[in-house]
This record gives sequence, C-alpha cells and structure tokens, in this order.
Amino acid sequence: MPHTTQAWPTDIAEAIAIQQGLRRKVLIENHFPNLDLIAGVDVGYDIVTDQSYAIAVLMHVDDLTPIATSRAQLPTPFPYVSGLLSFREIPVIIDALKQLPQKPDLVMVDGQGIAHPRRLGIASHLGVLIDMPTIGVAKSRLTGQYAEPGPARGDTSPLMHKGERLGTVLRSKEGCKPLFISPGHRVDQDMALAITMRCLKKYRLPEPTRIADKFSKHGEREHVGMAS
Repeated sequence: MPHTTQAWPTDIAEAIAIQQGLRRKVLIENHFPNLDLIAGVDVGYDIVTDQSYAIAVLMHVDDLTPIATSRAQLPTPFPYVSGLLSFREIPVIIDALKQLPQKPDLVMVDGQGIAHPRRLGIASHLGVLIDMPTIGVAKSRLTGQYAEPGPARGDTSPLMHKGERLGTVLRSKEGCKPLFISPGHRVDQDMALAITMRCLKKYRLPEPTRIADKFSKHGEREHVGMAS
C-alpha cells in the first residue's frame, strides 16, 4: 500500500487548495473486482502529547469477525478545523493500514466521503491518496439537506445539496439517530449504502468502524492479533 509523499499543508488556505485539486480525482463508480476483506479505521488523540493514533480492523465481509488489527501513532500534523479533518488523520490512518497483514479490498472510514463542502471528506481524500475503494460513514451531517428517514432499521432519505446527491441518510437501528453514508472513492452511491447495510449487526454503527472505534476508545483486543 503506497504511503503519500504529498507535502502536508501548513495553513488553512493551502489545505483548501489541496482539497480543490484532489476533488477532481474522486471516482464515484464501482471499481473493485471483489469484496472479501474490508477494513474499518478510527482515529483518537492524546491531547497531552499532541499525538494521533489510528486503529485499523480487518475482517471478512461475509462474517464480520475481526481477523487482525493494527495501531499506529504519530504527532498530530494539523490543527482541528471543520472540513479539514483529513489533514489531521490521514497520515496515521495510512500507517495503520500498512501494518495490516493483508491489503483490504475496501476501507470504511468514520467520517465523510463526498458529503463535504468541497466534496473531499476524509474517506474521499484517503481513497484518492491510496487509490483504494472507500466509504464514509459519519455520525453527523457536515453539509447538505435531508428529510428525516423513517423510524425502522433500513429506512433512508437522500442527502442533497443544490440538486446534487451527496449521500444517504440511513436509519441503521430503530430508535437511534441516523448515519450519513457517502461514497469515498471508487464506489457509487448505491454500493456505498449496500455495503454499509451488509456490515450492520445489532448496533447503530457498521461493524468495521464500530470495532475500530471500540478498540480506539477502550483498548480492547477481543483476542485478535494487533501490530504496532
């Protein structure tokens, strides 16, 4: 898996200019031969040491049981700015993905894909840099308008902005707030939703990002080998 050699921005204007350039490379079409291995990623921070750490969890999409996890840690390279999350998290995510024993067919990211003011959320940005299919699964809306989906699991409504579909608002669990699903790269709208639904069990979050989030918050291993 390639590591980005792109120079990292030092200010907001430079970061936005990079986003504007990379958005033209995002492909909202299905470009992957099969889907067996899926990885979920989540990032946390140590505010005392200003370090970021990423957890990557690898699983077979058929049974959604983790087969490997990895953890990477790096100095946080960019301040928190709404809409520029990828510049804080992508370097450490790439390091975590590189440590997995097998390359996933697709990466599910806790964050936005194209459902972003400049159509380059973290899932899209990551997908372009590593040239892999990615899906953004966000817990909240960053941009766009939508009607509240129905109350049942699987109810959906489109996330729209000025006539453009940015993603799908999904009621992933009855009685819970919806998720915001959007293509990252090399995946279309319908496939992003179908894969997310396929990865749901009894929780609000799909298993790849749920387990990555669980490991990052609690340090749990569930008897799965972890590289660091």
